[in-house]
Amino acid sequence: MFTSEKGAVEEWLSEFKTLPETSLSNYATNLKDKSSLVSSLYKVIQEPQSELLEPVCHQLFEFYRSGEEQLLRFTLQFLPELIWCYLAVSASRNVHSSGCIEALLLGVYNLEIVDKQGHSKVLSFTIPSLSKPSVYHEPSSIGSMALTESALSQHGLSKVVYSGPHPQREMLTAQNRFEVLTFLLLCYNAALTYMPSVSLQSLCQICSRICVCGYPRQHVRKYKGISSRIPVSSGFMVQMLTGIYFAFYNGEWDLAQKALDDIIYRAQLELYPEPLLVANAIKASLPHGAMKSSKEGTRCIQVEITPTSSRISRNAVTSMSIRGHRWKRHEQPDNSNDTTELGILVIPEISVTNVAGERTGNGEKGRTLGEIDAQHMQGVQETATDPRTESKGLPEIRRQKSVRKMMEDGINSPGRVQF
Repeated sequence: MFTSEKGAVEEWLSEFKTLPETSLSNYATNLKDKSSLVSSLYKVIQEPQSELLEPVCHQLFEFYRSGEEQLLRFTLQFLPELIWCYLAVSASRNVHSSGCIEALLLGVYNLEIVDKQGHSKVLSFTIPSLSKPSVYHEPSSIGSMALTESALSQHGLSKVVYSGPHPQREMLTAQNRFEVLTFLLLCYNAALTYMPSVSLQSLCQICSRICVCGYPRQHVRKYKGISSRIPVSSGFMVQMLTGIYFAFYNGEWDLAQKALDDIIYRAQLELYPEPLLVANAIKASLPHGAMKSSKEGTRCIQVEITPTSSRISRNAVTSMSIRGHRWKRHEQPDNSNDTTELGILVIPEISVTNVAGERTGNGEKGRTLGEIDAQHMQGVQETATDPRTESKGLPEIRRQKSVRKMMEDGINSPGRVQF
């Protein structure tokens, strides 16, 4: 660690001690822009024997319990690196050098499991129903499964998962270690959108190292340092995957890809079903041949969102449109001899078959139907009145529908004369 970096950390430690409470908000706003200070703090945390490690951990805890949201997030960005340093020291059996890091992790954990009044928190999560659309799926694409989910949702059988209340911890042991660390990663994942890129890079790197240390893949990754295997739990690996999935689409594609492969490698060795299920689902959902660069900024996931407007076309035929529809008047040629007498039906010139034959001209009267034909077409003949006389006989709509029905059925129907 260079002298300038050490001086920047010491200045940061002394500045906060003399800061009045009224200036806390402005101080927190300006702190996130000090990238050189953040890199110096990472180097302090990575050196367990550093004399600045204890005061830095103490100050980070003061930030977390100050109540200022931006100071809390400033501490959270170092959480992956703190977890890695603690696990690495624990695996090397040198517990005494990780005392301040363990105290910081325990302090953050004990603050998060209670609310502002000091009561234990109970976190709840409602499992979404597949019968309702979301930004990830459409119920219509699921098939028969949607019917079962729909039937369950109508009876209010939505499943709610609860987490907590969590007990207070005074020290980390082999029995409660991953219970505490899993909860801390859950808190970190809840603030992922506020984490800078350096924190996401640290998350991907420590996930890879935790999963491959002590295994043959460590030599492939060329990770130096400890060679002991670090035990992990299934829930801890699932929380790691949550952060890695976010890193994929927020500028860290290459590191996230490497971390995902290492988690799948470790989950296969441990035979953990939950991490394998989540990791393979993430891997299957990733776009092929896209987002190769890890320095192109924030990415977005393309999903189909249900539109707010109705998908039914304005021209779609519905029961309302059928009831409100009116057939257009059949327009006949306006000739002087174009009259229709009772019992005589004029057949328009419509070619139904390919057989050529004589057809009735526009100025001639149609052929007279026989008695059987007249009985069959009685309803048509009764309403076939002068189209220009609208005030006589049955309503105009019956005449229009009868004539149009006769034309649509064709002249080859039984009981009709073919031309």
